[in-house]
Amino acid sequence: MHTDSIVIDTGTDQLLCEIRDRVAIITLNRPEARNALSDQLTPALRRMISERGDDERVGSLLITGAGTAFCAGGDVKGMGDNSNKSSMSTEERIADLIDRQRRLTGALVAVRKPSLAALPGPAAGAGLAIALACDLRIAAQSAFVSAGYSRIGLPGDYGIAWLLTRTVGSPIARELMFGSDRVNSGRAERIGLFNRVVDDDQLQAQAFAWARSLAHGPAVALRHMKDNLDEAAHIDFDTALVHEARRLVETSRTEDHREAVRAFVEKRAPVFKGY
Repeated sequence: MHTDSIVIDTGTDQLLCEIRDRVAIITLNRPEARNALSDQLTPALRRMISERGDDERVGSLLITGAGTAFCAGGDVKGMGDNSNKSSMSTEERIADLIDRQRRLTGALVAVRKPSLAALPGPAAGAGLAIALACDLRIAAQSAFVSAGYSRIGLPGDYGIAWLLTRTVGSPIARELMFGSDRVNSGRAERIGLFNRVVDDDQLQAQAFAWARSLAHGPAVALRHMKDNLDEAAHIDFDTALVHEARRLVETSRTEDHREAVRAFVEKRAPVFKGY
């Protein structure tokens, strides 16, 4: 660990978090269970996404898994035991799940800073949804993904159908959801599910370097880029022009824009301040 890193108390050893060089590194830390979600890990993850998303010390989020997996999704062995929810009505359980989804993948999608998932190994079910909720994905050669839901007789949660469709298109999303087949890193990169695939032993270094470059970018411009990109799938072109124009003019008044222009003229790398 670098001496300039800031260790964040997540409240559980099942989730680790540190801020290093403006990157919030959030590590799912249940390697013995392939980093499957749990009653300790998941609430901590929700809190870290929310807090680091609002943290002025943080320019980007890097989410990864300890050991040789990213996240195996939910705890399948405990799914048949609903005793802790037996007193809840169907509508209460629906409302509870909606709330939990919104505070996890919903919160991750809503973060206005670049987010990067680094997959050292498999991502399945809700674990795949978490990776898809990030802006970008970098994976080890040995990594693979599986929607997994059809194997356990469930249709999916945490927005996975929406996220998959947005990422790879409807036909492939349907194939992956209906079949639950493993998609290796090569195919995942070809269909656009992974942005980059690297050697296993290079994953963490390359993921951090990428996250660091994003963290030191022009924060206001990046935030507005995310707004433009998020809207692109559901607004018409003229509305997109209007929104882009407003955001560009607002961003042109920032110190970061002025610094970028100076750096371009002076043939040097810009040093952004985030405003």
